[in-house]
Amino acid sequence: MSETVRVNVDGDGIAVMTFNNPERHNALSVEMRQAIADALPGLDADPAVRVLITTGAGDRAFMSGADISEFGERRTAVDARADYDAGMAAIGRAWTTFSKPIIAMIRGYCMGGGVLTALQADLRFAATDAVFAVPAAKLGLGYGIGGVHALREAVGPAWTAEILFSARRLSAEEALRAGLVSRVVEPSQLLDETMTLARSIASNAPLTVAACKAALRELAKPEASRHTEAVTQMVEACFVSEDYLEGQRAFAEKRPPRFTGR
Repeated sequence: MSETVRVNVDGDGIAVMTFNNPERHNALSVEMRQAIADALPGLDADPAVRVLITTGAGDRAFMSGADISEFGERRTAVDARADYDAGMAAIGRAWTTFSKPIIAMIRGYCMGGGVLTALQADLRFAATDAVFAVPAAKLGLGYGIGGVHALREAVGPAWTAEILFSARRLSAEEALRAGLVSRVVEPSQLLDETMTLARSIASNAPLTVAACKAALRELAKPEASRHTEAVTQMVEACFVSEDYLEGQRAFAEKRPPRFTGR
């Protein structure tokens, strides 16, 4: 694991992935991107992990975007740009195939590639000091259709147009109104709010949560491209699971259920 990404897993089933490049406001370097792509499959396969929280080191940035200092070498010449884009596609696949709930915990700058990274999360919690922008139009960058689609899914066409065309910065409250984040709290409360929800999710039946996430993923695709049969099979697996019986027992006995994911 690169030092640019730190991962910790607690005893409640919650993994925290920290983007660790505070000197550059946690900018997404090629090294960090590879470390994220390497870490995600292992976390997904680990039965001890039920929820993933993503965040930035320090209190100044979630992720300030791609590391612009690398653009001259890695994102200008045609061949170099192709390699860079292939790496971006690889991390995109790692995020989109991750089967467990993701919560982005955002403080400070969340810019460009940071917005795209936050959009990989199912839920985004922001502190009141968070700032959001996609500055591609101020840098002359081409912005891929995948990023446009992800932003449009989150905030709709009008807000997507404003964010991309203007390249201006949005406050946390504006991001909340746009639907880019689902909750805004004081910085001192952000960790507690995020962890409370994460623990609540982690205590629920893993098979049910996974089926719900899979359904949400398929519904985000064009109807002709959806694989609904796989989701149907996941739903059926819930009904024949030990956890389904445990849920009924716990309800009858008026106690919290102890779900195992089986």
